[in-house]
Amino acid sequence: QVQLVESGGGLVQAGGSLRLSCAASGRFTSIAAMGWYRQAPGKQRELVATISRGGSTNYEYSVKGRFTISRDNAKNTQYLQMDSLKPEDTAVYYCNAGILTMATQTFMDYWGQGTQVTVFS
Repeated sequence: QVQLVESGGGLVQAGGSLRLSCAASGRFTSIAAMGWYRQAPGKQRELVATISRGGSTNYEYSVKGRFTISRDNAKNTQYLQMDSLKPEDTAVYYCNAGILTMATQTFMDYWGQGTQVTVFS
């Protein structure tokens, strides 16, 4: 069974930094695009950043210049380095990946369990 396991959330003061990790495990052949999303209380889930297998990145406007998405294909892991955090970044962060599973031989969409990031002023 394929799963994504997140780590690295927590409580941080405004202006501080956190680094999220998301590791894929299970029986799969390849991972295509990976990304991070977030959902604040009372709001819809929104895209934060994405990264292609080749390393091309895309960011939501409010996090550009503050967040950096990266991936290590050898470790099947993606990261989100979050700097200059603001209270409005407070949310549950979810990782996402398109994974070619051995069982289905098709790309399927997987989500992590979510990790809470709380930024206080």
